[in-house]
Amino acid sequence: MRLRRLGNTGTEVGAIGLGCFGTGGPHQGPAHDDAWSLRVVNEALDLGGNLLDIAGFDTADPRTTVLHGAGHHETLLGKAIAGRRKEAVVATKAGAILNGPHPRAARRDGSPARLGQAAEASLRRLDTDVIDLCYLHHDDLAAPLAETWGALADLVRQGKVRWLGLSGATVEQAREAHAIHPVTAVRSELSLWTRDALAGGPDGLVGWCESVGASFIPTAPLGRGFLTGTLRAGGLRSGDHRARDPRFHRTAMEANLPIVDAIREVADRRSVTPAQVAIAWLLARGEQVVPVPGTSNPRYLRENLAAADVRLTEQDFADLRALPDPVGAGAGP
Repeated sequence: MRLRRLGNTGTEVGAIGLGCFGTGGPHQGPAHDDAWSLRVVNEALDLGGNLLDIAGFDTADPRTTVLHGAGHHETLLGKAIAGRRKEAVVATKAGAILNGPHPRAARRDGSPARLGQAAEASLRRLDTDVIDLCYLHHDDLAAPLAETWGALADLVRQGKVRWLGLSGATVEQAREAHAIHPVTAVRSELSLWTRDALAGGPDGLVGWCESVGASFIPTAPLGRGFLTGTLRAGGLRSGDHRARDPRFHRTAMEANLPIVDAIREVADRRSVTPAQVAIAWLLARGEQVVPVPGTSNPRYLRENLAAADVRLTEQDFADLRALPDPVGAGAGP
């Protein structure tokens, strides 16, 4: 697989990584198979998708017990990379605590004490000596960003974390943090139906990352599965948290089908899958962009990583620029 630099670290990662939040995660409800998740992580490493991003919500906090099974994702990833730690670049996150069964029940806590506890818990669950990339989960409204970011920088100086990133931050917050300690990566939603991070061109979030040499890590690069064309209206399982996203309400999904149809037309011209088109479009946003689509299915993993070899034409890009805005946009899950 083609390689891309991770920020200004000098470390190279595969152009496409793996979002480990999907390994037995909330999109699937309670039913999942850890053995499949272990297999997918190892196959990702075999194929060069070595950026393993487990920061789907905040598994880096010991109190995150309802949605994530007390850090089950991190424990599982630790088992998967046992014996292969040097091959993996592990990204996790700290800064929020869940008080209920879904992400809306979260509160932010970026206090230095809590961040230190979160890092220690992540190190234990991952069974590693250092976290490669630690994201700050948004900013803590109760503490100045400078204080929160400074606490994370202390973890770097202590050797517990290699590099720092921001999750869901604004350009202004990224600038403030970067002036204190380098921002290696910014993690935020970006896909063919969520393009806010591109707004403003060079002054937008993706543009800022390029200007300072930081990586941009798109979350939900496949529109939480909708852009793959494999979902049908009303077909979400019980307990699937996508049901809280207005774009996944039955009427919205039906209205958004023209988006999938247009992507499928491009995919058919290139003899690839809609998911591969969506990922190839992201890769074309710049060398600083490293998507991390999540899956616990080995077949989909191989398809996703193979998108690094898909080349879209100017006509393809024009057709994708003409996609309609999604119905139900404006509120996440």
